[in-house]
Amino acid sequence: MTASAKVASALLLLGAASCLPHPGGARGQAIDLSHGGQITVTAAGGFDWDQKTQTVTAYDRAQAVRGNVTVTADRLTAFYRRKASPPGSPAPPSQSTDAGSGANEVYRLNALGHVHIFTDTDQAWGDRGVYDIDQAVMVLTGKGLKLVTPQDVLTARDSMEYYSQTRMSVGRGDATVTTNDGRQIRADVLVGYSAQSSPHPAAQGSQPLTGSGKLEKVNAFGHVFVRTQTETVTGDRGVYVPDTGIARIVGNVHITRGQNQISGAAAIVNMHTGIATMTEHPGGRVSGLIVPNEANPPPTGTHQ
Repeated sequence: MTASAKVASALLLLGAASCLPHPGGARGQAIDLSHGGQITVTAAGGFDWDQKTQTVTAYDRAQAVRGNVTVTADRLTAFYRRKASPPGSPAPPSQSTDAGSGANEVYRLNALGHVHIFTDTDQAWGDRGVYDIDQAVMVLTGKGLKLVTPQDVLTARDSMEYYSQTRMSVGRGDATVTTNDGRQIRADVLVGYSAQSSPHPAAQGSQPLTGSGKLEKVNAFGHVFVRTQTETVTGDRGVYVPDTGIARIVGNVHITRGQNQISGAAAIVNMHTGIATMTEHPGGRVSGLIVPNEANPPPTGTHQ
């Protein structure tokens, strides 16, 4: 049976599964719906409650809020279930079918149309979004995929994913990370790993990709493109460690500075200085094209 509420503004409180208790209680500004208390859902167009499928759908300027995370969309659908009793505790005396009852919890949230997910510091956009609260996994798809943090912008063509348990972010399809100082890494797939967030917001460092903590490493796969202030480097695969500012690119590597070009199998890129150095296995060869009157010195290599 489905019940509809057509009102100008409505409010629904839903319990939510919290499979990942966070020590200390305080969290950073990550886009993470897997922690916190109830999810508050509002909508200008009202709600459809379907007790058979155990879903609540909010229409027209729908909004869901949990802690410091807000999700807005044209339509939001919350999937709920009966909340499991803690081990050793007696079962509840009655089983309420009311979605707003404390006996139920939300385990999945679907967003459709003009999806916007944001905290005080981070924002993400897409056409469709799915958040699996049990697995603490968020997936955004559609056009105009973008995730903005105070230090970086991540864009992707096919999908953006965030895995809270492993603090891993994935951009698929022409994925690009651009830093505030103009450094850029692009690949078919970018995978970023972040450190545990600091208990105190004032103590947090830079938060590329996810906002869940300091970015520790980015792996790049397929058509890798790195841009510094002076050079561009392309290759098949790469890894970037922000603490050191060093990126290693391997497989069909090409370094270009102005009209100067050099090619080889692997390169080390210092993102702080903007200098790329071609490296080779013993006996390997590096080839290049050097333009004599080029203003900037050519990229360095083991052989000229």
